[in-house]
Amino acid sequence: MLIDHAAARLNPTKHTLVVLVENKPGVLNRVASLFRRRNFNIDSLAVGTTDDPAVSRMTIVVDTSKTSAALVERNLFKVVNVIDVQDLTGVPSIARELALIKVRVSDTIKRGEIKQVADMFQSRVVDVARDALIVEVVGEETKVDSILQVLRDYGILEVVRTGRIAMTRG
Repeated sequence: MLIDHAAARLNPTKHTLVVLVENKPGVLNRVASLFRRRNFNIDSLAVGTTDDPAVSRMTIVVDTSKTSAALVERNLFKVVNVIDVQDLTGVPSIARELALIKVRVSDTIKRGEIKQVADMFQSRVVDVARDALIVEVVGEETKVDSILQVLRDYGILEVVRTGRIAMTRG
Protein backbone atom coordinates (compact mmCIF):
# COMPACT_ATOMS: atom_id res chain seq x y z
CA MET A 1 0.00 0.00 0.00
CA LEU A 2 1.42 3.35 -0.98
CA ILE A 3 0.81 5.79 1.84
CA ASP A 4 0.39 9.26 0.37
CA HIS A 5 -1.50 12.50 0.90
CA ALA A 6 -4.66 11.01 -0.60
CA ALA A 7 -4.58 8.15 1.93
CA ALA A 8 -4.03 10.62 4.74
CA ARG A 9 -7.12 12.55 3.61
CA LEU A 10 -9.22 9.34 3.57
CA ASN A 11 -8.48 8.69 7.25
CA PRO A 12 -6.67 11.69 8.72
CA THR A 13 -6.87 10.30 12.26
CA LYS A 14 -4.66 7.26 11.55
CA HIS A 15 -0.92 7.97 11.55
CA THR A 16 1.83 5.41 10.95
CA LEU A 17 4.85 6.04 13.15
CA VAL A 18 8.13 4.18 12.82
CA VAL A 19 10.15 4.20 16.03
CA LEU A 20 13.72 2.91 16.20
CA VAL A 21 14.67 1.85 19.72
CA GLU A 22 17.59 0.20 21.45
CA ASN A 23 16.95 -3.54 21.64
CA LYS A 24 16.93 -3.76 25.44
CA PRO A 25 14.52 -5.24 28.00
CA GLY A 26 11.74 -2.92 29.10
CA VAL A 27 11.71 -0.62 26.04
CA LEU A 28 8.34 -1.85 24.77
CA ASN A 29 6.90 -1.43 28.26
CA ARG A 30 8.17 2.17 28.43
CA VAL A 31 6.63 3.01 25.06
CA ALA A 32 3.32 1.34 25.94
CA SER A 33 3.30 3.13 29.32
CA LEU A 34 3.74 6.46 27.53
CA PHE A 35 0.64 5.74 25.45
CA ARG A 36 -1.30 4.67 28.54
CA ARG A 37 -0.26 7.72 30.61
CA ARG A 38 -1.04 10.21 27.82
CA ASN A 39 -4.25 8.40 26.84
CA PHE A 40 -3.06 7.93 23.23
CA ASN A 41 -4.84 5.12 21.39
CA ILE A 42 -2.79 2.50 19.52
CA ASP A 43 -4.56 0.85 16.58
CA SER A 44 -1.72 -1.57 15.88
CA LEU A 45 1.82 -2.22 17.03
CA ALA A 46 4.40 -4.42 15.32
CA VAL A 47 7.92 -4.83 16.69
CA GLY A 48 10.95 -6.65 15.36
CA THR A 49 14.71 -6.44 15.21
CA THR A 50 16.42 -4.68 12.33
CA ASP A 51 19.53 -5.59 10.37
CA ASP A 52 21.39 -4.31 13.46
CA PRO A 53 20.66 -6.69 16.36
CA ALA A 54 21.10 -3.81 18.82
CA VAL A 55 18.15 -1.90 17.26
CA SER A 56 14.46 -2.80 17.11
CA ARG A 57 11.86 -1.18 14.88
CA MET A 58 8.34 -0.45 16.08
CA THR A 59 5.61 0.36 13.59
CA ILE A 60 2.78 2.00 15.49
CA VAL A 61 -0.54 3.03 13.98
CA VAL A 62 -1.95 5.78 16.18
CA ASP A 63 -5.45 7.20 16.35
CA THR A 64 -4.89 10.96 16.41
CA SER A 65 -8.54 11.98 16.64
CA LYS A 66 -7.99 13.19 20.22
CA THR A 67 -4.36 14.32 19.99
CA SER A 68 -1.91 15.40 17.31
CA ALA A 69 0.64 13.09 15.72
CA ALA A 70 3.31 15.74 16.39
CA LEU A 71 2.56 15.55 20.12
CA VAL A 72 2.83 11.76 20.07
CA GLU A 73 6.15 12.06 18.19
CA ARG A 74 7.57 14.61 20.67
CA ASN A 75 6.58 12.39 23.59
CA LEU A 76 8.18 9.31 22.00
CA PHE A 77 11.48 11.17 21.63
CA LYS A 78 11.47 11.66 25.42
CA VAL A 79 11.36 7.92 26.11
CA VAL A 80 14.67 6.42 27.19
CA ASN A 81 16.15 4.13 24.50
CA VAL A 82 14.25 5.78 21.60
CA ILE A 83 16.70 6.49 18.78
CA ASP A 84 14.46 7.96 16.07
CA VAL A 85 10.78 8.59 15.28
CA GLN A 86 9.28 9.10 11.81
CA ASP A 87 5.68 9.80 10.84
CA LEU A 88 5.16 8.00 7.51
CA THR A 89 1.70 9.47 6.96
CA GLY A 90 1.85 11.53 3.79
CA VAL A 91 5.27 10.11 2.87
CA PRO A 92 5.54 7.68 -0.08
CA SER A 93 5.66 4.34 1.74
CA ILE A 94 4.85 0.67 1.37
CA ALA A 95 2.63 -0.85 4.06
CA ARG A 96 1.58 -4.46 4.51
CA GLU A 97 -0.25 -6.67 6.97
CA LEU A 98 -0.18 -10.44 7.47
CA ALA A 99 -3.21 -12.43 8.57
CA LEU A 100 -3.80 -16.10 9.31
CA ILE A 101 -7.45 -17.07 8.96
CA LYS A 102 -8.80 -20.41 10.17
CA VAL A 103 -11.93 -21.33 8.23
CA ARG A 104 -14.42 -24.11 8.92
CA VAL A 105 -14.56 -26.79 6.20
CA SER A 106 -17.59 -29.07 6.12
CA ASP A 107 -16.79 -31.03 2.93
CA THR A 108 -14.40 -31.29 0.00
CA ILE A 109 -16.48 -28.95 -2.14
CA LYS A 110 -16.17 -26.18 0.44
CA ARG A 111 -12.43 -26.92 0.71
CA GLY A 112 -12.08 -26.34 -3.05
CA GLU A 113 -14.14 -23.14 -2.89
CA ILE A 114 -12.00 -21.75 -0.08
CA LYS A 115 -8.87 -22.61 -2.05
CA GLN A 116 -10.29 -20.66 -5.02
CA VAL A 117 -11.02 -17.67 -2.79
CA ALA A 118 -7.45 -17.78 -1.49
CA ASP A 119 -6.14 -17.91 -5.07
CA MET A 120 -8.29 -14.91 -6.09
CA PHE A 121 -6.70 -12.87 -3.29
CA GLN A 122 -3.18 -14.12 -4.15
CA SER A 123 -3.13 -15.84 -0.78
CA ARG A 124 -2.34 -19.42 0.09
CA VAL A 125 -3.61 -22.27 2.20
CA VAL A 126 -0.89 -23.08 4.74
CA ASP A 127 -2.62 -25.82 6.75
CA VAL A 128 -5.28 -28.39 5.99
CA ALA A 129 -7.14 -30.38 8.64
CA ARG A 130 -10.22 -32.56 8.38
CA ASP A 131 -12.57 -29.78 9.49
CA ALA A 132 -10.58 -26.55 8.94
CA LEU A 133 -8.15 -24.72 6.66
CA ILE A 134 -5.74 -21.93 7.51
CA VAL A 135 -5.33 -19.25 4.86
CA GLU A 136 -2.35 -16.89 4.88
CA VAL A 137 -2.91 -13.46 3.32
CA VAL A 138 -0.33 -10.69 2.97
CA GLY A 139 -1.12 -7.26 1.59
CA GLU A 140 -2.81 -3.97 2.20
CA GLU A 141 -5.25 -3.78 5.08
CA THR A 142 -8.11 -3.43 2.58
CA LYS A 143 -7.10 -6.75 0.98
CA VAL A 144 -7.13 -8.49 4.38
CA ASP A 145 -10.51 -6.94 5.20
CA SER A 146 -11.90 -8.04 1.82
CA ILE A 147 -10.87 -11.70 2.12
CA LEU A 148 -12.23 -11.77 5.67
CA GLN A 149 -15.56 -10.51 4.35
CA VAL A 150 -15.71 -13.31 1.74
CA LEU A 151 -14.58 -16.06 4.12
CA ARG A 152 -17.18 -15.10 6.77
CA ASP A 153 -19.77 -16.97 4.71
CA TYR A 154 -17.80 -20.21 5.24
CA GLY A 155 -17.42 -19.75 9.00
CA ILE A 156 -14.27 -18.16 10.37
CA LEU A 157 -13.03 -19.98 13.45
CA GLU A 158 -10.08 -17.75 14.28
CA VAL A 159 -8.16 -14.74 12.91
CA VAL A 160 -4.68 -13.47 13.75
CA ARG A 161 -3.47 -10.17 12.24
CA THR A 162 -0.04 -8.61 12.61
CA GLY A 163 -1.06 -5.01 12.25
CA ARG A 164 0.55 -2.65 9.77
CA ILE A 165 4.26 -2.67 9.02
CA ALA A 166 5.60 0.07 6.79
CA MET A 167 8.75 1.34 5.12
CA THR A 168 9.47 4.50 3.14
CA ARG A 169 10.02 4.06 -0.58
CA GLY A 170 13.39 4.51 -2.27
